[in-house]
Parts: sequence; structure tokens; C-alpha cells
Amino acid sequence: MTTAVAPSSAALTAADRCDRCGAQAYLRVELASGLELLFCAHHHREHEDKLREVAVAVIDETHKLDQPTTVAAD
Repeated sequence: MTTAVAPSSAALTAADRCDRCGAQAYLRVELASGLELLFCAHHHREHEDKLREVAVAVIDETHKLDQPTTVAAD
């Protein structure tokens, strides 16, 4: 029996990690097989050409990198 993970359309969160290095993921690459890969911006840029060949969809949330971070008050 094989099981495929259904691609998620939910927004990426800080808990989503790059499959390559473990940094926060900002891109979700959906494959025709139904599987998905998560990448930090750096590793997506590094592998972008190959990913374009196999990706069905790329969800890019790198705009979040430009948003200022907030610090919670004590």
C-alpha cells in the first residue's frame, strides 16, 4: 500500500520547514504525484530550474520576508 500526502492550500507557518536545510519554508512545490516539497527562499532559488520541470504548482510566500517582525510585550 502506498499513501500520498494531499497538497495543502493552507498558508505556510513558522512550523513549516525547508526539506533541504530545516530553515523556515516560504515556498511549497506541488508535484504531479500529489506530494509536496517545502523550501526556504535560498534553496528554492538554488533548485528553481529543476523544480520548474517537475512542479504542478508553486505557492510562493516570500513576500512574508519583507514584513516587519513583531515582539510580544511581557
